[in-house]
Amino acid sequence: MGQYNPYDNVLKVVKEAADILGYSDSDIEAIKYPERELKVAIPVRMDDGTTHVFEGYRIQHSTSRGPAKGGIRFHPAVNLDEVKALAAWMTFKCAVVNIPYGGGKGGVVCDPNQLSENEIRAITRRFTAAIAPLIGPDQDIPAPDVGTNAAVMGWMMDTYSMLKGHCVHGVVTGKPIELGGALGRNEATGRGVMFTTKNILKKLGLDPNGTTVAIQGMGNVGSITAKLLHKEGMKVVAVSDVSGGIYNPNGLNIPAILEYLSKDRRNLLSGYEEEGMTRLSNAELLELDVKVLVPAALENQINGSNADNIKADIIVEAANGPIAAEADDVLNAKGIIVVPDILANAGGVVVSYFEWVQNIQSVSWTEETVNEKLKNIMDPAFDAVWNIADQQHTTLRTGAYLIAVKRVVDAKKARAIWP
Repeated sequence: MGQYNPYDNVLKVVKEAADILGYSDSDIEAIKYPERELKVAIPVRMDDGTTHVFEGYRIQHSTSRGPAKGGIRFHPAVNLDEVKALAAWMTFKCAVVNIPYGGGKGGVVCDPNQLSENEIRAITRRFTAAIAPLIGPDQDIPAPDVGTNAAVMGWMMDTYSMLKGHCVHGVVTGKPIELGGALGRNEATGRGVMFTTKNILKKLGLDPNGTTVAIQGMGNVGSITAKLLHKEGMKVVAVSDVSGGIYNPNGLNIPAILEYLSKDRRNLLSGYEEEGMTRLSNAELLELDVKVLVPAALENQINGSNADNIKADIIVEAANGPIAAEADDVLNAKGIIVVPDILANAGGVVVSYFEWVQNIQSVSWTEETVNEKLKNIMDPAFDAVWNIADQQHTTLRTGAYLIAVKRVVDAKKARAIWP
């Protein structure tokens, strides 16, 4: 098995969809390449007085359908190919739910768990200044991702606003409510995963009550997904984070777990205890015999080395690219249904779109309105993907890309190549 490159995953599934759609190589040639790639050096004075230079990226994959949109990731494993893939996934994610954005992504190579708040703030401000020529409410709108949060978005907004000389709320989404953030944005990705999980269970005629679920990853997306699926009556039997996982066949006490993790950002599941639980590794969690598996951590978690060991009936991709292309065929042959990331975790970018709309129009919506609008986009998008996959006798991933690639290519064709 060669070295994993997530961008190759993107190109493979785009080509598959394009072939079914009857597109020529020329039709899709332009979307195989990101429009812009920026690499920046971020010098920061650390708390101990030393200077450390961090590496950062901002990539705009496509702006054919609107401004680039995508998160900022702070993680030690950030690299150019990963950010390129994440930016491309954003292009197709926005297209499959039909919101007027293209795709972008950014990242800084760092470990926020090893940094003080002051150091994270310094990295954020210097990184924002470095990518400022590329971003803006009409150009490219960052958001939180792995290792970042609302506070980081607030610092980004403030830095950009200081450079412009006036307050620019719409430059980022996922901000604190006090700075123009949208009510419901923090839970939006997890809520979208919940809607999607309920939708797939309904299509398959399965009762959500008591449905067993395992969730890999307890960051923002995984923890909110666990909370909402538990609230919907599903039995969350396993969860994990970077320190490992915990398992209880009778169902975990999700509210207690979330309370423990929220007490301190350094709290991990390795320090949590409850009666009846046992410990397991992240790899073991993925191979549990459950009805629904929700990978909500990082890319390439299910690949050629473990795909044949997966026992879940349904996989709902809450993370971006958690299943390598080589594993898709194996899972499909085993009859495992995969709901792809560009559909399942699109709730975050949908509510980011709502936040941006509110910012540029200077209006405010209630959380109930935001959640209702989110459902009104996620449910029809799921139905459209299900229907086209059924008509074309393809997987749901290919179905999602049939819709997304068509929308991106049609937009490029309508605009034509300039000059």
